[in-house]
Amino acid sequence: MVRDIVVIDEAKCDGCGLCAKACAEGAIKIIDGKARLQADFLCDGMGACLGHCPRGAIRIEKREAAAFDEAAVEAQLSRKVGHASAAVRAHPVAHTQPAGCPSSRTQGLAAAGAGAGGGCPGSRFAHFDRLAETSDNDSSAGELQSELTHWPVQLRLLSPMAPVLQGAHLLVAADCVPIAYADFHRKLLRGRAVVIACPKLDDPDGYVDKLAEMMRCNRPADITVAHMEVPCCTGILMMVLEARRRSGAEVPVIDVVVGIRGDILSEREVPLGAAA
Repeated sequence: MVRDIVVIDEAKCDGCGLCAKACAEGAIKIIDGKARLQADFLCDGMGACLGHCPRGAIRIEKREAAAFDEAAVEAQLSRKVGHASAAVRAHPVAHTQPAGCPSSRTQGLAAAGAGAGGGCPGSRFAHFDRLAETSDNDSSAGELQSELTHWPVQLRLLSPMAPVLQGAHLLVAADCVPIAYADFHRKLLRGRAVVIACPKLDDPDGYVDKLAEMMRCNRPADITVAHMEVPCCTGILMMVLEARRRSGAEVPVIDVVVGIRGDILSEREVPLGAAA
């Protein structure tokens, strides 16, 4: 059959492994220092890996390929992570994934096996339980604890299929905000999954599509966008609103503006259909 499928340009690939981490199906593996598609039937052709490649070595093309086989994907991931399958069955995701998104079981298996295929350790997904660690953050005694619940946090690095995003209160923050706003962890980060980006200095190509996929596949409870008061920083809000439009998700978006002196200047909910 002719269908969409991933193609990897080995001449451009530097073997960083980010695409392998982003592939929830485990279709991509680092072999001899290069990313390679293990088998056509393991690739769903959705292209979640595209936005993770810093070298532009991945594209989607239509060609003759075997049909995507979700059963084979799950069997492969089960073999790779072994005990993880039992853990996923014991803690099933409550909601059904929309069409076109990897199944919740596949997501869980992929997350449990993250890092098995090689690549940069700094982009390997990790989840932290902060419930016990942050109980003293409302008191003035002692050193405040981090409210961060997962790693990585860069929008370019965090997979849109990361399990921490499912039904989450999501914080999308310009990367100057945690530096400017002293109470960032306690007032903005607590209880939220977070991604950070710079709308001025980053290359935003793919950011909107990635945010749209996060919304469409994970159904976040709400999204808080925190950005600086300077005009160029408003771009991160524009990306989120355009992603909401593309995804069709009716998710509440709260716009928080931080002043360059480190205070919160305004906070408002942006109505559905509104532009920044």
